Amino acid sequence: MLRLRQYKGCDAGKIVAWCKDEISFRKWCSDRWARFPITADDMNEKYFGSNGDCPDADNFYPITALDGNEVVGHLILRYTDEGRKVLRFGFVIVDDTRRGKGYGKEMLKLTLKMAFEIMGAEKVTLGVFENNAPAYHCYKAAGFTETGECYLMKLLGEEWKCIEMELERKDYYDR
Repeated sequence: MLRLRQYKGCDAGKIVAWCKDEISFRKWCSDRWARFPITADDMNEKYFGSNGDCPDADNFYPITALDGNEVVGHLILRYTDEGRKVLRFGFVIVDDTRRGKGYGKEMLKLTLKMAFEIMGAEKVTLGVFENNAPAYHCYKAAGFTETGECYLMKLLGEEWKCIEMELERKDYYDR
């Protein structure tokens, strides 16, 4: 049974190992790290030393998903508004050996429950690259819908289209 807990520094080594190549790495983190590959120390520095690059001291929440005692997934949450009603999911990833088995959807469902019921969010947003169909379908299965907003990012010498998605509290409870 999947459960969530606060990210710990000892999780980093497993998480960074799930991106075997730079394409999968960029689908996961976009341009948030300048170089590939990153180390566990790089991840922990961003999370603990730089507060996930968030200016507000209480605005960055890294989460780890566990199956039993095994780390199987990870994502971060951060508020994007002053009223703390809109949360954004980012760095969503599942152990590459467990993809396609429902772990991502279950992790998202548990995190959405936390976002709406504990953190008081009215809406949760995320962005997904058009070239990341498995992630897109996972987000749709968890209840996210496209907002109609897209933007282009220059990554690896190409332009990647990022699709914005969201799930509002009212829609979460209507499902």
